[in-house]
Amino acid sequence: MDEDTGDERLGRRERDILALERRGFSGPGAKERAVREELGLAPVRYYQLLNALLDDPRALAHDPVTVNRLRRIRQTRRAER
Repeated sequence: MDEDTGDERLGRRERDILALERRGFSGPGAKERAVREELGLAPVRYYQLLNALLDDPRALAHDPVTVNRLRRIRQTRRAER
């Protein structure tokens, strides 16, 4: 399968990012700690990857509820600026 076609499934890291976004976190810093410990990513890099993932049609196909919720949040924040 050609990787440029967009037909392939999401990679493990992308699926893990969406799975982390589905979880709730109890307090400040808990999400960033999970990002570092579970994904091995700096929070800034995590949010860069997440933002790009929200525009990926494969992510929408994989987890439409999470992706649409995050897109609405992103749009609201952009509108407030």
